[in-house]
Amino acid sequence: MYVPCTQHVRNGNDDLTAELRQTRDGRTALLVYSALDRLVECCGEQQPWVVMPTVNLKKVDEATPFDLILLDIRIPEEHRHQVSA
Repeated sequence: MYVPCTQHVRNGNDDLTAELRQTRDGRTALLVYSALDRLVECCGEQQPWVVMPTVNLKKVDEATPFDLILLDIRIPEEHRHQVSA
């Protein structure tokens, strides 16, 4: 699975944390994508990501708890990562 991440730079190292999104009903969702081209199409080219086997999603939930997993969801343009100036 391709998992959108939030990229943090600390002490010269890039740390990736799974990016969680709020649903309209208040639940926390982990977005996952079945292919890299779908992630880019749905999240934009500026979206940091990591690829991982589905069996590792439990570890993600333990580190950053979520209520549900959404597959191949399109993120509206206004909520996508933008190029930093």
